[in-house]
Amino acid sequence: MTVLASKILRIFLAVLLAISALLAVLFYVDLISDDVLIYWGYFLVIFTAVISVLFPLVSLFLNPKNSIKIFIAIGLMVVVAIIAYSLSQVNFTDIQLEKLDTTATTAKYFGAGLIFTYILAGLAVLSIIYASISKIFK
Repeated sequence: MTVLASKILRIFLAVLLAISALLAVLFYVDLISDDVLIYWGYFLVIFTAVISVLFPLVSLFLNPKNSIKIFIAIGLMVVVAIIAYSLSQVNFTDIQLEKLDTTATTAKYFGAGLIFTYILAGLAVLSIIYASISKIFK
């Protein structure tokens, strides 16, 4: 990031912080309603979501060589998701599903999400162990 972009970003974030602090003070002295704070929160969340999606896309176009690594990582995540979905099972009877107020499809997706999380956690632990062991031998 260039120095100018860094300064602009720092000023912009300071302005957002100042507006948030001002709105909080105005709310606590009862000059504005809570709706204003809620809409400000909506704005901040939407703004953050847009920036979180926009900047990586810009980075992909500015650094096309690095984009290959990102696409490989996304492909691996899709493969892990498919494996997790294929390993998940619905172990509930129809009566239990009705009691839980859910469907078999939802239960399968939930199980796949849990298995996906377990796989990623296991990979994270293995990568930490690998990094520690590889440091010893270097």
